[in-house]
Amino acid sequence: MPLRMLAIFALAVVLVAGNAAADEAVKLPRLTTTDNAPEAEIVAQTGADAERLRQIVPHIKLPAGFKIALYAIVPGARHIAVGPSNGVIFVGTTDGRVWAVVDRNRDGVADDVRAFAPAVDFVIPNGVCFAPDGSLYVAEQNRVLVLPTAEAAYADPQVPAYVVVKQGGLIPVDEESGGHSARVCRIGPDDRLYIALGQPYNVAPAEKLDLYRKTGIGGIVSMDRDGRNRAVYAWGIRNSVGMDFNPANGELWFTDNQVDRMGDDIPPGELNRATGPGQQFGFPWYGGGHVRTREYRKSAAPTDVVFPQVEEIAHAADLGMTFYTGRMFPEAYRGGIFSAQHGSWNRSTPVGARVMFTPVNAEGSATASAPFAEGWLDSASGSYLGRPVDVAQLPDGSLLVSDDTAGALYRISY
Repeated sequence: MPLRMLAIFALAVVLVAGNAAADEAVKLPRLTTTDNAPEAEIVAQTGADAERLRQIVPHIKLPAGFKIALYAIVPGARHIAVGPSNGVIFVGTTDGRVWAVVDRNRDGVADDVRAFAPAVDFVIPNGVCFAPDGSLYVAEQNRVLVLPTAEAAYADPQVPAYVVVKQGGLIPVDEESGGHSARVCRIGPDDRLYIALGQPYNVAPAEKLDLYRKTGIGGIVSMDRDGRNRAVYAWGIRNSVGMDFNPANGELWFTDNQVDRMGDDIPPGELNRATGPGQQFGFPWYGGGHVRTREYRKSAAPTDVVFPQVEEIAHAADLGMTFYTGRMFPEAYRGGIFSAQHGSWNRSTPVGARVMFTPVNAEGSATASAPFAEGWLDSASGSYLGRPVDVAQLPDGSLLVSDDTAGALYRISY
């Protein structure tokens, strides 16, 4: 057996905490699944659905030299994780399924899209992320799983799954909500697992703030990859559904959705930069950017608020983001951030439904974003052809864009 596979199978049995002594190995409990695993649902990649999605492609405008094409039909496609070994793509959703997407012949079009781990009863498995060793983490509404052999066994209905955070252990069960429950995750340069925890209100009431500060709701938590040594990394965040680490310096960047029902043009959306642990990013005293919320306008805000690096247009719903490290795109894009705007639902004139690009300078800061791919919003009618959720880089340097409304992955190449 290759050494890499031996390492993966070892991880399936034992995970050693990053800051623990070598003799403090921790066995993760294997998730019990049904003996009669259902057959994986397979999504046909031809027919009327494919033609419908291909008709969207000509509407998307890109800079000169770029092109976009349908990569895969993926129902409810949201956050994307690209396998570090053989490039199997895993796509989270909010409807209880994780999809495995495979382009076997590497022609830029998926050949196989199937439900991953159908024996697992997922609950809002939006957040999917890979560790460098190929272990796939799935951050659900209130549980975290790891599947160490996901890439190699993506077609196995009984692929082994292990519990990192048990059901009801990510947030207090009483705080579960239908709103702001789509988690995102990343493995940091410190080999710890980071998870964003949206708070369930438009503006959180004062009596909840101590609990949320303690548990990391309305913030970002980190933990060892076996779930131990949990800490609140950042707080004062309303609902972040996109984050990534800057490969140049290890700093964590994340998007944040601003407060609703304050008007069409305020408050702005946010692209934030965390330069270290323990920082406060303004919510609920600020609804977005420097705009105070009505509920807390008479309350003294913390004096150490970190305001966003970039303010985005109000109510565009900035979601998934990634730093671009590929070689396919021109030099001007390398080291910058691609991010998805899902599109507004609460604005008299809709905005968003596009992919943005944010240059990051040599000092690690940014000042402005600009549209990179747009056209999913029909400006004449105000209707959506689709709504981008996440962006991810393929091994060849091309960019994937997920769309949960149309049910698709698109591939942008240069």
